Amino acid sequence: MALDFNSDNSLSRRAMKAELLDAETELRLAYAWRDDRCEESLHRLITAYMRLAISMAAKFKRYGAPMNDLIQEAGLGLMKAAEKFDPDRGVRFSTYAVWWIKASIQDYVMRNWSMVRTGSTSSQKSLFFNLRRVQARLEREALAEGVVLDRQTMRERIATEVGVPLHDVEMMEGRLSGSDFSLNATQSSDEDGREWIDTLEDGADQADSSVELKHDTAMLREWLLTAMSALNDRERFIVRERKLRPEPRTLESLGNELKLSKERVRQLEAAAFAKMRKSLDNQSREVRGFLL
Repeated sequence: MALDFNSDNSLSRRAMKAELLDAETELRLAYAWRDDRCEESLHRLITAYMRLAISMAAKFKRYGAPMNDLIQEAGLGLMKAAEKFDPDRGVRFSTYAVWWIKASIQDYVMRNWSMVRTGSTSSQKSLFFNLRRVQARLEREALAEGVVLDRQTMRERIATEVGVPLHDVEMMEGRLSGSDFSLNATQSSDEDGREWIDTLEDGADQADSSVELKHDTAMLREWLLTAMSALNDRERFIVRERKLRPEPRTLESLGNELKLSKERVRQLEAAAFAKMRKSLDNQSREVRGFLL
């Protein structure tokens, strides 16, 4: 069923003129929709309670979202409620729909509040919609008692009042303290001023580090090839199969292929590593002597 949300004023006027359903009629329409998928019954049910959706949407105008968008989200929540409503539970549809309408509007507000995801947990969502209200009440109560609350004490009381962790209160205070800030904005009013993004540290490798890493890698590769050339064919095979394969082979599998015992393969491997270590040490000393 489609609803026309092109004009919130016209929709509000139509909603105010819609019929008021008594409990018996509401129940009959709910059964007709659930059991027979009667779209006419669904339309009457949705239209009758659209005024409720609009009324709830108006309570969220202070978050800066367009009223027409809020009404649309409220209408979607109302239709979700109609889809999931079970008339056998003995609850009025309006009572059930309130929760779906509110959830739909809140999700929309939080999705559009900031480019950064806000309220990813239930405690953060509760804080987003209640922090300012609870804080204002606590301030009034403290003023009436002649008590001045510092920021940390206020945060602790808010956390206790809302039932959320203290670190969530600290995080949400920061998120609600201002709107998104563009990193492409200049640091001064001067048009040629540096942008804020220019102050961020570049996490990529710097040119000198890249050149140094490339040089060292090439040198180590040359050293390794030289060390491998000092080995005989069997030793090179063992080293390659044991250390240079994505999945190294076992001593036992190499022994079966070379027709040697597992212990003999281990001895050959140790001897090959000793030769390579000696070659690498000699090359390292040559480099150090050259640098000195």
